[in-house]
Amino acid sequence: MEILGTTLRICVDDLEAAVAFYEGLTGASAQRFDREGVSVAAIGCFLLMSGPAAELEVLRKVGATIAVRDVDEANAALTRAGAHIVAGPVPTPAGRNLIALHPDGSVFEYVDRKAAV
Repeated sequence: MEILGTTLRICVDDLEAAVAFYEGLTGASAQRFDREGVSVAAIGCFLLMSGPAAELEVLRKVGATIAVRDVDEANAALTRAGAHIVAGPVPTPAGRNLIALHPDGSVFEYVDRKAAV
């Protein structure tokens, strides 16, 4: 499995204030979308999320988002290595993703940029 990069996941109360800060910090513009009641803004390597407390509680359990070339390949590699696939692969606005529980208890999202077929 080829890992292309990592995105830091940050849950925030005030998305607009956080977007202004991270856009100023990175010099990049936010890419925004909503998913299941959560407003999301991707800015450089930061993924800002804001929404209902119950949704954010679940999202905070995921340590990071790991970009891979192919989620299906990641799924096979993770399973072979002993990880438990908690969810996915499923299509998202940014590509396909899955959530994996590693044997050490860490939880990570793996995402590719492939459109759903």
